[in-house]
Amino acid sequence: MARPSRRRTTAPQFDPTYGDRELATARQDLIVGRWQGARDLLRDTGRDWDRRTHRMRLLADTAASARTVETWQMAEPNNPDALVLRAETEVQRVFSAVAESNNQNGTPPPTQDALDRRELDRVARICLQASERHPADPVPWVSLMTLARLYGQGHPHVWHWWRELQARDQFNREGHHQVLRHLSARWHGSHGEMYNFARDSAAFAPPGSPLAALTQAARAEHFRQRTQAEGETAVGLTYHWTHEVAVQALGTTMRQWIGHRSGIEYAQDVADLNLLLHGLVFAGLLTEAKEIFVQLGDRPARVPWVYCGDPMALFQHWRAQLGG
Repeated sequence: MARPSRRRTTAPQFDPTYGDRELATARQDLIVGRWQGARDLLRDTGRDWDRRTHRMRLLADTAASARTVETWQMAEPNNPDALVLRAETEVQRVFSAVAESNNQNGTPPPTQDALDRRELDRVARICLQASERHPADPVPWVSLMTLARLYGQGHPHVWHWWRELQARDQFNREGHHQVLRHLSARWHGSHGEMYNFARDSAAFAPPGSPLAALTQAARAEHFRQRTQAEGETAVGLTYHWTHEVAVQALGTTMRQWIGHRSGIEYAQDVADLNLLLHGLVFAGLLTEAKEIFVQLGDRPARVPWVYCGDPMALFQHWRAQLGG
């Protein structure tokens, strides 16, 4: 269930919680070893799957570097939220291990598992156990879709996991973005597969759904992969953002999402508004970009600005230019 939008008046800053103060407090609690705040937050979130997914992933990001979630499990072994958070935390830990083993220099080789297969399978089992303990919850399936990227040839059950996720939350924002990454050229697909998924998902999403911004996420991912693989002077990059297909997709997103967007805000709308804004300014559609700044305000996100330079400097530049 979406929540009312909260406008902020402070200077721009990167806030991974996107203004969710209760989430920020629970994250701080985890840092100092207190798990009760996370327990209460997840209990109160209930079946708001959109917000639960976002909160669970941000809590796991914090819990990954400590043992607080394990302490919670020991204290409340029958609490399914503790196991769901443990599963997502384990997924984030293995991604951190991969980044460290690769010296933080990019994608693991696609022809082999990023980690020992036994370690990946261990984490997958924890996710499946979490799904059994909380059958209605889509989050363990989001965790599995994320984990699937680390299997060198892709996990054989990945599309079964995707169907299970859709059965619980058909338009889950994070789940769709995880599939987009899975199908990208950096992982297990191609630019074409990624764009096809983005366009199809956006087309079948209900009016007002932020899934319309998947096409902008795909274009940003395409740019990221090409600049990493070929450098910033790669052939065709000059027109990457102004290509007719890119401009048409931006117009579709404006109509399907922004044209039907009301006074409510989904958990990751800040991220998706930044994706759309980035595409608009680089395409030269400044009138539309100004409209997005009115809705976004002073809430930058690192991605996708970081793919094109200093993310804060770029955001502040366009905010000043457009009177945001």
